[in-house]
Amino acid sequence: MQKWVQGRVVELHCWTDRLYSIRVEAEIEPFEAGQLGRLALDIDGKRHSRPYSFVNAPHEPILEFYFITVPDGPLSARLARMKAGDCVWVAPRPAGVFTLSHVPDASTLWLLSTGTALGPFLSMMNTELPWQRFDKVVFVHAVRHDVERSYGEVIARLCEQHADQLISIPFVSRETIEGTIHGRVPAAIESGELETCAGLKIDVHTSQVMICGNPAMVKDTAAVLVARGMHKNSRQEAGHYTVENYW
Repeated sequence: MQKWVQGRVVELHCWTDRLYSIRVEAEIEPFEAGQLGRLALDIDGKRHSRPYSFVNAPHEPILEFYFITVPDGPLSARLARMKAGDCVWVAPRPAGVFTLSHVPDASTLWLLSTGTALGPFLSMMNTELPWQRFDKVVFVHAVRHDVERSYGEVIARLCEQHADQLISIPFVSRETIEGTIHGRVPAAIESGELETCAGLKIDVHTSQVMICGNPAMVKDTAAVLVARGMHKNSRQEAGHYTVENYW
């Protein structure tokens, strides 16, 4: 099987001076919501590539990826300058097991993300699976500054479509913004603030938790859950939480 297929950029959207989403037309194998794709560009005679989660749902024909430009990162800086019609290499085979098919059943599904890691959760929530399997879905997106709260219209639409099931709770850690929780996700779980806001409990009897984001948040949140008697899901044994480090 070929390692790369050529894709065509459909649109580049600039959210902030560092946050972008890119939509690409490419023929790849089917994927599950939550999986990773890979983009690449040839720069100075070398092919630079990086994995990015699919933001689009599997049934949507245009691939979408949400990324942040990395200082001195050759790939992200070039991606941020692309225009409609430009060519980009796309890995034809998706990867990763951060998917709902690896998550046991529960009453409540908690989706905890930071920064660009909201992408896989948007992909999941734009499928029927979470709404068929869980009574409630709590979606958390944590950012440092309010301007980094991207995909607001998409989240609002999902809240309207699934008003009886979806609870969306934004976090902003470095500003105090009305309607958001100020601070970090693990601290808000430990203090009970997140559960109070959601009107639901995170416990071994009712909850499955998916954590995706920066490694510090993932590690600290997992530690809080373990202190509550929760265990990590694995292929060998069902647990209560599933993690994905986003770099």
